[in-house]
Amino acid sequence: MKRQGDILGYARVSTTDQDLSGQITRLKEAGAIRVFEDVVSGKQFDRPGLSALIDHARPGDSLAIIRLDRLGRSLKELLETVENLKDQDIGLISLEERIDTTSAAGELIFHVFGAIAHFERRLISERTKDGIQAARMKGKKPGRPPLNPETVLALQNLVQAGMTAGQASKQLGIARSTAYRLIKETAET
Repeated sequence: MKRQGDILGYARVSTTDQDLSGQITRLKEAGAIRVFEDVVSGKQFDRPGLSALIDHARPGDSLAIIRLDRLGRSLKELLETVENLKDQDIGLISLEERIDTTSAAGELIFHVFGAIAHFERRLISERTKDGIQAARMKGKKPGRPPLNPETVLALQNLVQAGMTAGQASKQLGIARSTAYRLIKETAET
C-alpha cells in the first residue's frame, strides 16, 4: 500500500520588501504541515528553502505552492522541477491553478503544459530559420560582422608579446571566445 504523504509548503518572494505571510497562511490552510521559505529572485537557481524541502520530503509527500511562478520563472524550469519531483515520488499542488499532480487529471494538465512549451520552442526555432533564410536571400549575412583587420592584428601582437588571449580580449574589448578562436585560426594557417 502506498504511503499517504504529507503536504509541505513552499513560499518564495523576490525581495526582502515583500512579505511571505500571505503565502504561508494559504499553504497552511491547504494542509501544509511545514512551510519552507526563500527570499530570492526567481532568476536564481540556488534556492536553499526549496532544496531543504526536497531533501526533507519523502516518497508520497506533496510540495504545495500558491502559484506556479513561485516554483520557476520559465515553463522549461518548471517542467524540469516537476520531473525531478516525480522521479522522487513527490507530488505538486498549485493552489491558484488548481493543479495536483498526484491525480491523473493533474498530471495530464501538466503534460499538456509541457507539450505547449515544446510546440512554442519549435515555432520560435522555425521562425528564426525562416528569418535567416529570408535575410540570406536578400544578400545579407546574419550574425555579427567580422572584426576589422586592425583589431585582429592587435590581438595577434598582444598574444605574441606574452599576453594570454583572455587578457588581450579584455584590452581590445572583444569576447574571450572570439580571441581564442582567432588565435587558434592563425596558428592553424
